[in-house]
Amino acid sequence: MNPPNATAAAVDAPESLYAKRKTIYTRSVTGLFANWRWAMVWITQALFYGLCWLPWNGRQALLFDLVERKFYIFGLVFWPQDVFYLAVLLIVSAYALFLFTAIGGRLFCGYACPQTVYTEIFMWLEEKIEGERNARIKLDRAPLDARKFAIKAAKHAAWIVVALWTGFTFAGYFTPIQKQVHEIAEFRLGPWQTFWIFFYAFATYGMAGFMREQVCKYMCPYARFQGVMFDPDTLIVTYDDARGEPRGVRSKKADADAASKGDCIDCSLCVQVCPTGIDIRNGLQYECIGCSACIDACDNVMDKTGLPRGLIRYSTENAVQQKWGRAQILRHLVRPRILLYGAILVAITSAAAYSIAIRLPLKVDIIRDRGIMAREVEDGLIENVFTLRIMNTDEQPHHYHFGVDGLDGIALAGTQDVDVAGASTQSLVLHVRAPAAAGKSGSQRIFFDIAATENPAIKLREKAAFLIP
Repeated sequence: MNPPNATAAAVDAPESLYAKRKTIYTRSVTGLFANWRWAMVWITQALFYGLCWLPWNGRQALLFDLVERKFYIFGLVFWPQDVFYLAVLLIVSAYALFLFTAIGGRLFCGYACPQTVYTEIFMWLEEKIEGERNARIKLDRAPLDARKFAIKAAKHAAWIVVALWTGFTFAGYFTPIQKQVHEIAEFRLGPWQTFWIFFYAFATYGMAGFMREQVCKYMCPYARFQGVMFDPDTLIVTYDDARGEPRGVRSKKADADAASKGDCIDCSLCVQVCPTGIDIRNGLQYECIGCSACIDACDNVMDKTGLPRGLIRYSTENAVQQKWGRAQILRHLVRPRILLYGAILVAITSAAAYSIAIRLPLKVDIIRDRGIMAREVEDGLIENVFTLRIMNTDEQPHHYHFGVDGLDGIALAGTQDVDVAGASTQSLVLHVRAPAAAGKSGSQRIFFDIAATENPAIKLREKAAFLIP
C-alpha cells in the first residue's frame, strides 16, 4: 500500500525535459534508399575532401583566405566588399530548403546533412570492426577484457583518423592546404589552424560517434520548425495504417489467420534500422529525418512474406487517406506554395548569376586627405590631395590610366598610370589642381575616370568633392 502522500509527491516531482539516452543499435539494411544514401555520402565527401586539392590558375580552386581577405571560388575572386553575395547565397539556400522540404519533407536531413553523412560513415566503421547489431549488443554487455578493449580501441582509432582528416580538410579551405601540409610536416602549424583542426575533429568525433540522434532531436533547429513547412500534400515517410493493422505474426499458408490481420507482421525491423530509434508506425514524428531506412527494411520483409511492397513508403497524408495513385500524388505536388518558392528561387538565382556575370573586376575607393583640405600652389592653382585605393579583383594584372574632369582647367599633377597585380590592392596619392576661378568657393563635384588600358571595357567613373577656399 502506498503512503498517504505518495500521489502528491509523484505529481510534484519535477519532470526532466531531456530524456535519458538509450543506446541505439541500428541494423544494417539494403535497398534502393540505402543505395541513394551511400551515393550521397560518396558525392558529398568526394567534393568536401577533393575540392581543396583542385588547382586553379596556380592556386587552390576553392579557398576562403581570411588572412588575405579574399575568397576564391574557381575563376571568381570575392572581397569583403562583396558581402552582398554572401547574403544572396544564404537567401538562396533558405528558399531551396523551403522548396525541397515542401515537396519531399526532410530530404536534406536524410541524405545530405553533414550529421547524417558522418554518422553513416562512423556506423559503417563500427559495423565493420564490432560486427552487426546483435554482435555489438553482446560486446557492450560483456565485461571488459583484452578482446573487448582491442576491438573498442580499433573502432575509436578509426573514428579519430576520420575526424582528424575531416578537421584538417576543413581548415584547408581557409588556409592553403598544401601550405598547411608543409607546416604540419615541419611542426610549425599556427595556433588558429591547430585550434580549428582539433575543434572540428572533436565535433565530428563527438557528434557522429556518440551524440548521433541527440543532435537531430535536441540541437538541430530544423527538426523543430519543419512542421510549419509540411502540408497534407508533402511527400513524407508514411506507414499505411489501414493496410497494416491489426498487426501480428502470420504465415503465408495460414489464409484464415491472414484474413483477420493486416500486412504488418510486427517484426520491428523498421524500428531496428531507424537511426533515431522511432517507430514510424506511430505516425509522423519530429525525430524522423526521412532517411527511408524503414522503407527498405519493410520492403525486404514484404518480399519474403509474398506481400506487395509499400506498407511503409514515400507518400502524402492526403494520398494515404484517400488512396491516391502515383499520378494523383504527382499532380498535387504542384501547388501554389511550390510555384511561389520556385519562382522566388529562380528569380533570385538568375539575378545573382547575372550580377556576377556583368560585374567589373575593378573597385576604387577615393579618400580625401584630411590633413590638407585645399591649398594654393604655383600659378595660383588650387590643389586637393586624394588617396585612391584600387582593387584589381581579376586574377590578371592590369595597367590603369586615370583622368579627372568636372571643372574647367582641372588636371592631375604627377602620375596618371599605375600597374596593379592580379587579385591585389594598391593605393596611390593623386594631386588634383584647378584654377581658383573654375568654380564658386566651397565644395565642387568632380569625377575620376579609371580604365584598364588593355581592356577598355574595364572602367569606372567615381565622383568626389573638390574644395575651393
